[in-house]
Amino acid sequence: MIKEFYKLTSAEIELVLKAPILVSILVAGADGTIDKKEIKSGIEMAKKRQAKAKGGLLEFYDFVAEDFEDKLKVIVQMYPTDSTKRNKIIEKELLAFSDVLGKLDMQFALELYNNLKEISFGIAKSSGGLLGMNSIGDEEIKYVDLPMIKMPSS
Repeated sequence: MIKEFYKLTSAEIELVLKAPILVSILVAGADGTIDKKEIKSGIEMAKKRQAKAKGGLLEFYDFVAEDFEDKLKVIVQMYPTDSTKRNKIIEKELLAFSDVLGKLDMQFALELYNNLKEISFGIAKSSGGLLGMNSIGDEEIKYVDLPMIKMPSS
């Protein structure tokens, strides 16, 4: 078990481990569809995070990056297909995740928070935006900064 998780309940651990997938689904599905390019971007972002991670975050991303696409597909099936309904549920879960961040080691929590924002921006840019020119689309813009997750503070 990741040492930073010792203070958490099993439900909180599950939520933390699920957070990168929730962010991927939220941002990729903001426009109503989650396309393969966005899933691929989510996988690549998780692998990049894994390669750059240190300490507990390395263990975290080792788990998250393993079978990311399969985990994403299983988890997305648990939510409504309607993006508005799905995003409301995911927003509530990420709000709860925000509370769990406060229970984690401050350094770990900040790194995780920043990593999730990088994943969010990477996925939003992958969908192309206006004319497919590596910009963030109108649908993603309200989620990309993850306003439902508060930055951890001491």
